[in-house]
Amino acid sequence: MSQLKAIKISVNDLNLYYGEYHALKQITMDIREGEITALIGPSGCGKSTFLKTLNRMNDLVENARVTGSIKLDEQEILTDIDVVALRKRVGMVFQKPNPFPMSIYDNVAYGPRIHGTKKKALLDEIVEKSLRDAALWDEVRDRLNKSALGISGGQQQRLCIARTLATEPEVILMDEPTSALDPISTMKIEDLCDALKKKYTIVIVTHNMQQAGRISDRTAFFLLGELIEYNATERIFSKPRDERTERYITGRFG
Repeated sequence: MSQLKAIKISVNDLNLYYGEYHALKQITMDIREGEITALIGPSGCGKSTFLKTLNRMNDLVENARVTGSIKLDEQEILTDIDVVALRKRVGMVFQKPNPFPMSIYDNVAYGPRIHGTKKKALLDEIVEKSLRDAALWDEVRDRLNKSALGISGGQQQRLCIARTLATEPEVILMDEPTSALDPISTMKIEDLCDALKKKYTIVIVTHNMQQAGRISDRTAFFLLGELIEYNATERIFSKPRDERTERYITGRFG
């Protein structure tokens, strides 16, 4: 790996509790700019919970309590950034495609409109650019005014990525974005991630070990709410330091 990239998100001694339940335990890690960081581990190990702390989605969960520090470009996101501003900078793509029940155009224009963009010409530009960046423009350019619910699952997921890109985030969080998709759509999303990291920092939760190996620069292995190991992906897969990582990667548990 070439020289180290700048740190985009710095997590220090992060704990998350749901009531009495200690869901994340003393997580400390740095996420670097312009890289894809994969979060792996068995179901219920804290990957998605951790991902959601990065744009404060856990604020919506009753009884959730977070301690520690998460800094985005040196700014403390838990206390010092307005949550609306934070979610503009840190976008999220979910496991199942969730387009809004409106046209393809309006799905992509939704975020910019909320943030005050009203001019049709500018919205047209943003919609086209976002769909191009999500590798979807050529497939939907003639049906922008048709319902987003009428396109395939793989296209819907790329539309959700375009919708995220339209607000010009710095970081994109992806929670198992291909788990509901067929192999061809999965490959398109993986190729897309590889192209997007030139402009964005990406953090992706995946159950698919091969996917983590194919697309990520760094991999973090979670188990029972703890970060067991975090390193360059090739290192994690070829020479893990912790026996539990090796057992998970070789399929002996999880």
